Amino acid sequence: MTQQHPWSRYVAIGDSFTEGIGDPEERSPGGHRGWADRVAEVLGASTEDFAYANLAVRGRLLRQIIDEQAEAALALRPDLISVSAGGNDIIRPGTDPDAVAAGFEGLVETLGSQGATVVVFTGPDIGLTPVLGRLRGKVAIYNEHVHAIALRHDAVVADMWALRELGDPRMWAPDRLHFSPLGHHTIARAVLQALAVENDLEPWRTEPLPPRPWRQARTEDRRWAREYLVPWVVRRIRHQSSGDGVQPKRPEAASVLYRDEP
Repeated sequence: MTQQHPWSRYVAIGDSFTEGIGDPEERSPGGHRGWADRVAEVLGASTEDFAYANLAVRGRLLRQIIDEQAEAALALRPDLISVSAGGNDIIRPGTDPDAVAAGFEGLVETLGSQGATVVVFTGPDIGLTPVLGRLRGKVAIYNEHVHAIALRHDAVVADMWALRELGDPRMWAPDRLHFSPLGHHTIARAVLQALAVENDLEPWRTEPLPPRPWRQARTEDRRWAREYLVPWVVRRIRHQSSGDGVQPKRPEAASVLYRDEP
């Protein structure tokens, strides 16, 4: 049973993580569901006239989220806002996590200026992720900033670094950059827990994966590099984004109807 909670208008902003990439669902706006939709579905189940908007767009950098989404989010008069931003900046070569965090703090301050509850996220532990694993230190530094920012601005932290289940490959989409439906489901549970909202989303229970033979692992890594890593690098070189021309999937606050298990 879903617990009663104090929020009636929820707005989510950010990049592909919040848009729901990796969690395809043809019945959802934009063709993707994601953890934010799942959270809204739970919150809406116990509150009459609950409304939800999702302004996140894949590929967006922190500055773009500030410029394109912050004012639009506040215009919707939310009493709950979630913001995940800075991840795309952190994974780019040469970026300074201290500088990114300074920009993020200004965003959090702005979002909380009208009294809404603000939810922020730490990045997951990517130590075992091919290629991105070498950025683990930058992510850890940024995460420490996120915790400090949350303390200063009374924000709620959804701590994905502490969510050890995300270390399982089944939590990730084939591109190894976004979360799978199971990953989004697991993150939705973590967000609801951070908000102290009881819910009936089932916890993850599955058997450990059997070890992969060395040759199979190398073959899969090469296929991943060819299909996902190389196109990603090419877009960076060409200064292109996967979100070019993409519009927010839920630009207006409205009810959420779809709900199911992953």
